[in-house]
Amino acid sequence: MTAHRLLSPRWLATGGAVVLAGVLGIALLIDHSPACAAPPSATAHKGKATFYDLAGTQGNCNFKPPADDLYVALGRTQYTSALSCGSYIDVTGPKGKVRVKVFDSCPECTVGWLDLSRTAFKKIADPVAGVVPITYKAVPNATTPGPLSITFAKGSSKYWWAILIDNHANPIKSVSAKGPGGSWMTASHTDYNFWLIDRNTGGGPFSIKMTDIYGHTATATGIKLVPGQKQATSVRLSKGSVAAAVKPKKKKASPSASPSASASKKAAPSAAPVIESTVAAEPPVALAAAPAKHC
Repeated sequence: MTAHRLLSPRWLATGGAVVLAGVLGIALLIDHSPACAAPPSATAHKGKATFYDLAGTQGNCNFKPPADDLYVALGRTQYTSALSCGSYIDVTGPKGKVRVKVFDSCPECTVGWLDLSRTAFKKIADPVAGVVPITYKAVPNATTPGPLSITFAKGSSKYWWAILIDNHANPIKSVSAKGPGGSWMTASHTDYNFWLIDRNTGGGPFSIKMTDIYGHTATATGIKLVPGQKQATSVRLSKGSVAAAVKPKKKKASPSASPSASASKKAAPSAAPVIESTVAAEPPVALAAAPAKHC
C-alpha cells in the first residue's frame, strides 16, 4: 500500500472561490498562514516526498498543469499564501533529480514535505515506495516555457478586476497597474494566486508593473480588459531579462488557462502587449479584505 493521496479534493475550494470572487468582488478566503512564512530558499534542505493525482484541471495556484506534468504542491507555510506559485524547485531523490513548478497547496503537508505529481515522483523514486527522503532547493531565475502571460479573471470589469500572471519563474512580490492618464494602483495577492484591484480602474488598456522578490521588475503595457483571455507578452521576469519595446504581433488562437475551475476554452487571437523590462540590484535572499502577507 502506498502513501500517496489519490484524487485530492483540495482544488475545489479554490476554483469555486475564483468564480464567486469574479462576480461578487468580496473576500471569500481568509489568510491563516504564519505571520512570517517563506517560500523554499535556494539553499538545499532535507525533506520527504509523496505524490498525488490531480482531481480537476488545475491546482490552487490556478495554473493549468505544465506540459511536462512536472509540478509540486507545498504545505501552507511554504505555499506562503500563493507567494511561491509559479516558482521552481529542484528535488533530488533515490533515483535522480527533477525540476518542478509550484502549482498547488497541500494543507496537510508540513515544512519539507513536498507532494509531487506522479510523473515527477517517478523521476526520483519508485512509486511503490510511496514516501521517500529528498533534498530540495528553490531555483532562482529558472527558465520558463514562455514569456510572461496575463489573464483577467472571469467577471472582471472596470469596477473590479483580478489577474493571473504566469511564466514569471521567481515569486512575485508586488503588482501595480494604471490606465491611460491614471496613477499607479496597488494590487493585493489572494491565496488562490490572483492579483486583485477592488476599485474603479477604468476600462484600460493597462500598464501592469510586476516586481519579484529579487528586485527584478517588468512593466507590460497595452494589457486589455478582456476577462478569461490569456494575453502573452514578450518578456521574462528574471535576472538578465532586459527587453526593448517591441511591436505587437498577431498570433493564432490557442487554448488558454481559465482562471476558474471550469474546462479551458480557446482564446481569441490577440496582439502581444508592448513590454518594458528592467533588472534591479539583487537583494539578499486575497482579496481586498484579506491580502496575502509577504514577509
